[in-house]
Amino acid sequence: MTYTIGQLARTAGVPVSTVRYYERRSLLPADGRTEANDRTYGAESLSRLRLIRAAQGLGFSLTDIGQLLDLRFAPDEAAKSESTGCCGEVQGIIEARLSMIEQRLVSLQHDRGVLAEALEWCRGSSGTERCRVLDELGRRAEAAD
Repeated sequence: MTYTIGQLARTAGVPVSTVRYYERRSLLPADGRTEANDRTYGAESLSRLRLIRAAQGLGFSLTDIGQLLDLRFAPDEAAKSESTGCCGEVQGIIEARLSMIEQRLVSLQHDRGVLAEALEWCRGSSGTERCRVLDELGRRAEAAD
């Protein structure tokens, strides 16, 4: 099956501008051009586009996605089947992503605690006194300088 850029975008459920962006980032090269110089794409391009979207949904960077695409669509089938090759590299990319998620979770837990405490301050105020939360935010901002 051969797709025009519009057909590929519709089939994958993305705007044409997204396909063009991925092409500019060297993630999704066109397979060819028509006589009218329109881009053409094949079934592998659709697979690449779907993999890009799935990986983005998991929070992988475009750099990581480029590496995953290179491994998934490597022209040398032997490189894909080596036990120390592809899976080892994919494992490293996944481990890095999981580490970033863990760091983000720690940060989110801290933020949650700070906000919960601030909410309790607000709920416990009489409404006539100066806002303790704003005072505390001001102190933190000054301490950060």
